[in-house]
Amino acid sequence: MPRVRYSPESALITRDPIAILQWAACHIEEVGLHQGREVFAGAGRTVTLACSPRGAIDVAAGDGRRSGDRYYDTDAIRRGRARALRIFAEHLAGHPLEGGDPRDAEDLHCGVIDQWSNAPGRTAAEAAQALRTAADPTEPIF
Repeated sequence: MPRVRYSPESALITRDPIAILQWAACHIEEVGLHQGREVFAGAGRTVTLACSPRGAIDVAAGDGRRSGDRYYDTDAIRRGRARALRIFAEHLAGHPLEGGDPRDAEDLHCGVIDQWSNAPGRTAAEAAQALRTAADPTEPIF
């Protein structure tokens, strides 16, 4: 699988959920894993803070990286982020996760991701590997 080009300063934002997961894996390797209730380790520029896998997905989908002089298809990026969260959560759960409306589904997906990432002893390397494995379209999820 080709490796995504990682640059935290890039204003180019993908809407492809697989590319979002690949970028998030690179990001969490770069900034480190943050565990706890918050997705980022404190205040500041989100692109420089240790984060949870969910935070890395948010940064991959543009959080803290958008440029005011560029046009972004925010609806498409939002859909790509939602699909990336679903793919990752279902990979971690090992089965499909069904939520009623989109808000319920996102809450369910985020809960699964947060529970997994907050396990004692979880490492940034494990999180990056899980993101990459979830992003691999040749790897069966179930």
